[in-house]
Amino acid sequence: MKKGTAVLSIVLLSTALLAACGRKEDAAAKPAAAPAPAVAIVVGLDDNFPPMGFRDEQNTLVGFDIDLAREAARRLGAEVRFKPIDWNAKEAELNGKRVDVLWNGLTITEARKEKILFTTPYLENRQIIVVPEASSLRTKADLAGKVVGVQEGSSAIEAIERDAATAKSLKELKKFGDNVTALMDVRAGRLDALVVDEVVGRYYTARKPGEYRVLDENFGTEDYGVGTRKDDVELMARLQKALDEMKNDGSAAAISTKWFGKDIIKK
Repeated sequence: MKKGTAVLSIVLLSTALLAACGRKEDAAAKPAAAPAPAVAIVVGLDDNFPPMGFRDEQNTLVGFDIDLAREAARRLGAEVRFKPIDWNAKEAELNGKRVDVLWNGLTITEARKEKILFTTPYLENRQIIVVPEASSLRTKADLAGKVVGVQEGSSAIEAIERDAATAKSLKELKKFGDNVTALMDVRAGRLDALVVDEVVGRYYTARKPGEYRVLDENFGTEDYGVGTRKDDVELMARLQKALDEMKNDGSAAAISTKWFGKDIIKK
């Protein structure tokens, strides 16, 4: 009896093992699950920064950088989502992983390079000085004793500070949440001048003929780039490749012409 029981146990064990192997083979034979869809790239921006990124009459986000980002995402096979943020806290939003990319007229500076990984420049910009049309101001020296506005968190602040003599001569450097409000204060006479990105300043002043004037002097040139977290080297490499392709095949030039009337892309 003991011998028969042992034989029966071996037979049952062998059957169980064969069944288990069969289940493994069946599982292996099933087709692999479809890959998960690409994770969306979340772009942080100031949504009141025309013509780079702003809301039209239908409250839809539009702009030069919006179009560039959408085309780049298409080439990456990724979904792109736009998230308006406090531009003064952009580095915190990026490094806190609430956004993946900063793409909205982001000036490349040495200070920012310590916290942000940048693409090569795609646009050159100037920090221009906008005054009322009837203003007597003609040069930077004329800003002495005047109230000058800037957007809080913008590179205009650093541009003015680099010109120590002019910065020291100002009565006040007044900071605003956005350039639209600051321009309204220029028009109303509450500001003597506004230092602002040329792409923004000229966009607005062209739409209000006879109200504003741009001085011949400025606070220097600067480059715009796209920013990611320092450790997002793979995403940066893919974005850089897409931007390079867009420059080479004329796609970036076409977007530039749509918004500025000419190709101002920095090659």
